Amino acid sequence: MARFGLATGLRQRNVCRLRWAEVDELNHCVRLPADRVKNRKALVVPLNRDALAVLDLQRGVHPEYVFTFHGKPVWQVNTPAWHKALVAAGITDFHWHDLRHTWASWHIQSGTPVNVLQELGGWSSYEMVRRYAHLSVAHLAPYAERIVA
Repeated sequence: MARFGLATGLRQRNVCRLRWAEVDELNHCVRLPADRVKNRKALVVPLNRDALAVLDLQRGVHPEYVFTFHGKPVWQVNTPAWHKALVAAGITDFHWHDLRHTWASWHIQSGTPVNVLQELGGWSSYEMVRRYAHLSVAHLAPYAERIVA
C-alpha cells in the first residue's frame, strides 16, 4: 500500500478503500468519483509502472477491494502493524500523509511542471501544491552561478 501511495500520490483513504471497479486497467489509471475525493471533484490518476506492479500483486486477492487484510478491506493504516514496520525500517516521526509529500517533491525535483502536478494531485490551488512539493536546493545552483564576485 505504501508503494502504491508513493507511486500515485493518493491519500490514505483513497488507497485503503480502492475498489477494483475504480481501476481502469485498459487506460492505466484510477478513476475516483467526486464523493471519494477530498475536494469533491472526480479525479483520474494515471498509473506508472510501479503502481501497475503493485496492482499485479494484488490481482485476484479480493473480488472488490484492491487492498485487504485477512479478507477484509483495509480502512486505515495507523495500526500496530504499520508502527511495527516503521520501527523495523528504522523510520521515526513518519505518517502516511508524508508519502503524498514525498511523491509531490519527487515530481517537482524531476521537472514536473507545477500545473501538471496540481492536476495529478487533485489540488484546487497553486498554494496547496507549494505546501506539498518541496524542492532540493540543487535546482538553485545554476542561478547562483550567474553572479560571480
